[in-house]
Amino acid sequence: MREDAILTPSQVGQYLKTMMDRDALLSRLLVRGELSNYKMYPSGHHYFTLKDGEGALRCVMFRSDAQSLRFQPENGMQVIAAGRVTVFPRDGQYQMYCARLTPEGVGDLALAFEQLKERLAREGLFDPAHKKEIPAFPHRIALITSPAGAAVRDMIRILRARWPLSELKVIPVRVQGAEAPQEIAAAIQWANWHNVADLMITGRGGGSMEDLWAFNEEVVARAIYASEIPVISAVGHEPDVTIADFVADLRASTPSNAAELAVPDQNEVYMSLLGGRDRLERAMSVRLAQYRQTLNRLSASQPMTEPASFFREKRLLLDFQSSRLVHSLRHAAAEQREKLGRLSAALPNSAARAVMQRRERLNALAASLDAMSPLKVLSRGYAIARREDGASIASVQDVVPGDNLKLTLSDGSIDCQVL
Repeated sequence: MREDAILTPSQVGQYLKTMMDRDALLSRLLVRGELSNYKMYPSGHHYFTLKDGEGALRCVMFRSDAQSLRFQPENGMQVIAAGRVTVFPRDGQYQMYCARLTPEGVGDLALAFEQLKERLAREGLFDPAHKKEIPAFPHRIALITSPAGAAVRDMIRILRARWPLSELKVIPVRVQGAEAPQEIAAAIQWANWHNVADLMITGRGGGSMEDLWAFNEEVVARAIYASEIPVISAVGHEPDVTIADFVADLRASTPSNAAELAVPDQNEVYMSLLGGRDRLERAMSVRLAQYRQTLNRLSASQPMTEPASFFREKRLLLDFQSSRLVHSLRHAAAEQREKLGRLSAALPNSAARAVMQRRERLNALAASLDAMSPLKVLSRGYAIARREDGASIASVQDVVPGDNLKLTLSDGSIDCQVL
């Protein structure tokens, strides 16, 4: 290009772009700075500014690169941006085209984990009140994992050894890679829609954080949270913790531990049943011994050895009460006659006659009541006929030949038989 050449603004911009694109440093640049004015447009492109204490650099991250972000960038966050710096010819300003964005001081996966964990915790997905109870004796267990891994073989072996009564169903999914989260979530939803199990176990064997990342995705967490079937998470080894562990109804340290937590040990159940049988037999022996003592005591009691004595005592009590009743009535009648006598002496003739009439009526009623006394009736030669069960006989139709009867007289009773 000649020194005296006259250029248009777009030509200047294109020239600068070409020069900067050829610069090795500017084409593979790492820039450390603080995020500012971070915006994500509906197109999927991300626009922001990297700044330090003395300057600022405009940046753009296109949708294709932004899709690889594991965390949510926020204003004020210290990051390291990787990309190239060039001129945008249309407005003549230089900017950085970011291909990768990493939080400074911590990995992007670790930051993404903490961000999602905090957000889901605020929504209540980890609330213990939402946890469902793990069935004590599950009939059907669904294993949502890779069908080719060692984890599924370990779980099947332990489940069959501990509780062979459970039916096992393996729902194969990928547990690593970009498609794994959607497959795991879809398998959980499918198991619920078709009610294929009483309990689900989802997980995989150990690995790096990148290997286990499928169980840190939000889509898997929300599928576990929405599941009506209880879910046990079994991801990695003891130190490994994923978002799925926080959402699941029960967290197992390993897939093998998940199988142990899912079902009881048949040997322990058998020993418990034997112990329960022994305790029941001892309790029944003690109870039967108590009942036997009670039965012996009742058998030796007077009502059982001498049944007639019970009725004799009751009959004497009845006679005593009847005598008291007659005596009380006679005494009351005498008091009334004496009272009427005093009243008749103090009243005029007409009133005296009325009193005398009522006294005569009272005497008649007292005589009738005295005549109706059971003792009076029996003293005149009558008897009361009763069955062995104590029921009174009112008609000859109430007995048949061979019935045993008891005749109660004024001075005792007679046992007799109908001929």
